[in-house]
Amino acid sequence: MTCRKLTRLAALLLTIGGVPAMADDIRREAVHFAPGTSGSTINGRIKGYNAVQYSLGVKAGQKMSVQLDSGNASLYFNITAPGASEALYNSSIDGNGTSVTIPSSGTYVIDVYLMRNAARRGETANYSLTLYVE
Repeated sequence: MTCRKLTRLAALLLTIGGVPAMADDIRREAVHFAPGTSGSTINGRIKGYNAVQYSLGVKAGQKMSVQLDSGNASLYFNITAPGASEALYNSSIDGNGTSVTIPSSGTYVIDVYLMRNAARRGETANYSLTLYVE
């Protein structure tokens, strides 16, 4: 297969829905755990090109666990470190559950979004996002 054909194939695959949707409306929420706890479960719902950004302050060396559960197979999350241009974790590649050791202190963002193919169809996704820090 030539380089040109490979490039066209890659472009086609991305167009089909292998990339996150560009959000029309991003809801931002700060996460605070109840006193004496180190975790929380958030139940939410997004539709189409909407997305939610949850921000959570953590310290270097802590372990942050994130689990996203939904009946919609096109719902994913990314974890982004403060000031970073790329996600530290991308669940569309690595799965909807992870535990990461925090490399540097600051406010991390967990973006919950629908992939472009589902967003384009106007799909809705109910979800449960469990966050735990130790």
